Amino acid sequence: MAIYIDPPVWPGHGRLWSHLISDVSYEELHVFAAELGAPRRAFERDHYDIPSHRYADAVRAGAVEVSSREVVRLLVGSGLRRPKGRPGSAPGGPAG
Repeated sequence: MAIYIDPPVWPGHGRLWSHLISDVSYEELHVFAAELGAPRRAFERDHYDIPSHRYADAVRAGAVEVSSREVVRLLVGSGLRRPKGRPGSAPGGPAG
């Protein structure tokens, strides 16, 4: 399993958020997020938005802590990156 999470530094809706990603597949990401209890509406384009109070839960469940820059590098390298405004981008999630 290759699931990664960046630090909760992204502001939105009065909270700080992390990005939870996979460098293998969206299916792997959806399964991990469901097991974590993250709602599907928290999925935005290529990641799940995870509130800061759930960060430690994600790490305990097996997510690897990486920098925000590393999240982008991993997504681009895996071919799973979906930038805003590009085809295949799906709206949703509280923070981007």
